[in-house]
Amino acid sequence: MNVEINRRLVIVVRADPVICGHSGEARNLAEVALTRGFDEVRIVTWPLDRLEESGLPLKPMETVLPYSPGITVERPGPVGGYKIPDGRYLAGMVGRLVELFTDGVPTVCMSLYLHPHTTAVSEALRVARATGKPVNVTTIAEAVGSDVTDVVRSAVEHGEFGAAAAVLANYLESDLCVAVSDYTKEVIVASAAELDAVYGTAFAARCQERVQISYPAIDTSAYVGLDARDGDRYLAERGLARGKYVLYLSRLQKAKGVDDLIRGFAAAEGCRDQTLVIAGRGPDLEHFQSVAERSSASGRIVFLTDVGDDEKPHLMAGCSAYCLPSKPAPEFTETFGIALVEKMLAGGGPVITCDTGGILEAVGDTAVVVPSGDASAITVALNACLGGMDEDDREWWTGRALEHAMQFDRVNVFDRLFGRLAAAPPALIANAHRIAV
Repeated sequence: MNVEINRRLVIVVRADPVICGHSGEARNLAEVALTRGFDEVRIVTWPLDRLEESGLPLKPMETVLPYSPGITVERPGPVGGYKIPDGRYLAGMVGRLVELFTDGVPTVCMSLYLHPHTTAVSEALRVARATGKPVNVTTIAEAVGSDVTDVVRSAVEHGEFGAAAAVLANYLESDLCVAVSDYTKEVIVASAAELDAVYGTAFAARCQERVQISYPAIDTSAYVGLDARDGDRYLAERGLARGKYVLYLSRLQKAKGVDDLIRGFAAAEGCRDQTLVIAGRGPDLEHFQSVAERSSASGRIVFLTDVGDDEKPHLMAGCSAYCLPSKPAPEFTETFGIALVEKMLAGGGPVITCDTGGILEAVGDTAVVVPSGDASAITVALNACLGGMDEDDREWWTGRALEHAMQFDRVNVFDRLFGRLAAAPPALIANAHRIAV
């Protein structure tokens, strides 16, 4: 039986099973959309075999939670054969978007990561309009951080004018331009200003005017009010005990500062009866395992590479402290810190982190902040958190962290974001469907 679709949301993103907070953000926005008048949600993403070939850190498929009915994940295949050296998968994605944009359904299309996803949306819209078919599409482009710090900034630094201009121009063509933090917007504007200074363009002023802030959408219900009995079961299966381990749970890459954490943990007197749990996957897993093996605390460090979405909140809730000592690097800078907010929602011991990128926007004044790249400062923080706090202190930290983190609830974020479409000046949504939320 055919069901009439009156309103559709399309999200273009690196979706599950990619280990990335923004794949979770896309899921959260999709789930809320079903309660906000969208009859259908489609997540357009990459084929699984291409993700595996890319080297991106991936969750085991069996640990990925299902989407609600009404949300369809599409993974368009490549277009063309071996004679086309690259771009085949992007061509498949563009082609599928053209089909969705020209079938007559009023559509909002949101892209997360400017390149290649906003690039794909921009090209698909150009082609869709060239077909002569009615096109009723409104676009949202979200700069999540690494697409700016890695792509735009890198292009500017290497004098690659065309590449930087293409990303920024496609971004600014969108009906609504957002960034995941004030820090991310600052990087966008600064990179655009560098481009302007060399090539006489005018991207910076347009970015300053157009780009708004939309913090990542988080499913707070998955972290708040956890059943301690479920948590104890998960911990027992891992050989862990509540309050007896320090946790790192995020992507495993050098910019995350895991090597600093290992050294800081090994030197902490307050951690002598604690285990350091390093959970996640990423390109530098073997490097961190090597650092751990050489550590004086090697017997108290464990790596978990198969943590699923259902287990993650319980691991966070049971830890004595959660440490994400992220530091700035050319290839990656933490532009928000979704995992930090998830931990603040789940409870457990205090958060220890660094004033890197947009992290303070995520944690406010509810975390213990240490200098990045400073293992001895991590030692001091761990000793203070594990040995210098009584139960009242811990409850005070936990309560403030929870209160701060609730502002990122996915319903609140969705309503603020899509409410901006309704208020957008008509010039920004010419040829597009007006959204009333």
